[in-house]
Amino acid sequence: MDRAAQLARLRDTPAFDIVVIGGGATGCGVALDAAARGFRVALIEANDFAKGTSSRATKLVHGGVRYLAQGNVGLVREALYERSLLLDNAPHLAQPVAFVMPSYRWWERGFYGIGLKMYDALAGRRGLGDTQFLSASQTMALLPTLRRDGLTGGVKYWDGQFDDARLALAIARTAESQGACVVNHCAVTGLVREDGKVRGLRAEDGESGETFMLRAGCVVNATGVWVDSIREMDADAGAPRRAPIVAPSQGVHLVVDRAFLPTDHALLIPKTQDGRVLFAVPWMGMTVLGTTDTPSDDIAPEPVPFRSEVEFILGEAAGCLSRAPTRADVRSVWVGLRPLVRPSDDDGADTKGISREHTVIVGRSGLVTVTGGKWTTYRAMAEDVLERCAHAGLIEARPASATAYLPLVGAPKRSSESLSQPPGEHLYGTEVERLRALPGADRWLWPVGGGGLSEAMVRFAARYEMARTVEDVLARRCRLLFLDAARAASLADEVARLLRDELGEGFDAAASAASFEALAAHYLTLP
Repeated sequence: MDRAAQLARLRDTPAFDIVVIGGGATGCGVALDAAARGFRVALIEANDFAKGTSSRATKLVHGGVRYLAQGNVGLVREALYERSLLLDNAPHLAQPVAFVMPSYRWWERGFYGIGLKMYDALAGRRGLGDTQFLSASQTMALLPTLRRDGLTGGVKYWDGQFDDARLALAIARTAESQGACVVNHCAVTGLVREDGKVRGLRAEDGESGETFMLRAGCVVNATGVWVDSIREMDADAGAPRRAPIVAPSQGVHLVVDRAFLPTDHALLIPKTQDGRVLFAVPWMGMTVLGTTDTPSDDIAPEPVPFRSEVEFILGEAAGCLSRAPTRADVRSVWVGLRPLVRPSDDDGADTKGISREHTVIVGRSGLVTVTGGKWTTYRAMAEDVLERCAHAGLIEARPASATAYLPLVGAPKRSSESLSQPPGEHLYGTEVERLRALPGADRWLWPVGGGGLSEAMVRFAARYEMARTVEDVLARRCRLLFLDAARAASLADEVARLLRDELGEGFDAAASAASFEALAAHYLTLP
């Protein structure tokens, strides 16, 4: 993706069929589905792709075991189907992972095991592996640092794991390959209304200050927890302030060294002292602990964890691991905001709450808002949005796209192609050839097991992945900020120098490095 070329398309296209606001999982998914159906599509993102919640998930592609306990079989079945499609279409970014659920009461192994056998049955031939009942010794063999006192056994089952930020980027790049125009660091400044109907938007490039008028028959608001701010742009002058449709909830994650859980198996505690679930998941050589689910009114770009959330995670981890992680052991802390939906028809809109926990609203003006849902079902959400847009007469009805069987950019072209790329590359075929042709292919800034981050990867991110800042590279093209914030900060100046080399003299290397160092300090701060 060449950003200058994308901006030129914004400038030169008289009208689009659909303009999508938001470059997270949902927005990128909608843009891909629409482009695959042959629509003229533009996607506008105010910051970077997956800057918000879509880069701060628990990194799990799952069917939702807890929904099965609630009796929501339809939701689980659909999520398991979407899980299998995601793993098939992006095997370079999503893979199966085995979970172990330890039992400390005599009844737990049988109780949870039967439920997980039902989970297997719902997955059918798309299952990732059979649920197994484990003895205490087998459980300890898989989770060697688990607390042994009182352990009666365990259950092993399978789900999926992924790199969320890079998956969002792959979806955006795939949308672009299908004909969509996608631009990051370009904020919407207002909606264009004609005769009371939304007929486009105004946007401003965050780098040059250039303004754009984008005309479109359909505008989709896919900005997650921030959808209400876009809906306010659509309010009639003098009208009462609209009731928000999103009630944010924040999930906190703590990252510690792999030594606390030296295994490729994830740990799941299904019921903590206050009834919540705790995960300890191996990810990119580290261990992710989390997550919380706490109502929050803070929808800042970088939310702050509550002290009670940090204490909860560390306390529960201490109760199930033989070596308790402390505050000093945390390498990075990050907060994701979940856009929980409270149904609203405050503007007389045609509101339809769809299953899968997401909601699509078509307002009187024709503005389409989608929020809620989860990463695993992003593709199904996109299909629902396009169907609703067609039903409302905002676009013509066309057959569903082939996104169910569309490999994402970077995926292996042949099933026999090896998936043993060094960590951090996530590239195959011609992508790897491009990377290795760049300067610094063997110059590692962050070497991890033969992979990590090389000079060439920084250059690749700038040339082909629209990375425009040090943060774009170290937070989302490479995930080092989320793994070890202090190490990431130490690379800020070098990454800034390379970006200056790629982006030209207009790039303020010192300011970009300083901004990232301040952000890294935030990811190291525990309340």
